[in-house]
Amino acid sequence: QVQLVESGGGSVQPGESLRLTCTAEGGIVTIDAMGWYRQAPGNERELVASITDGITHYADNVKGRFTISVDNGKKTGYLQMNSLKPEDTATYYCNAKITPIAGWKLETWGLGTLVTVSS
Repeated sequence: QVQLVESGGGSVQPGESLRLTCTAEGGIVTIDAMGWYRQAPGNERELVASITDGITHYADNVKGRFTISVDNGKKTGYLQMNSLKPEDTATYYCNAKITPIAGWKLETWGLGTLVTVSS
């Protein structure tokens, strides 16, 4: 069974950095695409960054501060977050389109990791 496991969230002060990881577990051939989303209390889930075939896309409010990447050798994606702001506080979720060892390509979500930015 394929699943995504996120880690790296935590509490930091404004201006600090965090790196989130999202590891695909189970019978995986490749992570074909990955997106990081976030949801703050009372808000809708929003796309923060995505990567497909090496092409990246960022929301305007994180452009220049966040970097998304995928290492298929490790079956892991990353979201490097620098110069964090209080408004970045949210639960962050990874989403991935995956080619499994057996069966059809699939899309799945992680359970989320909480990021809190506060002084």
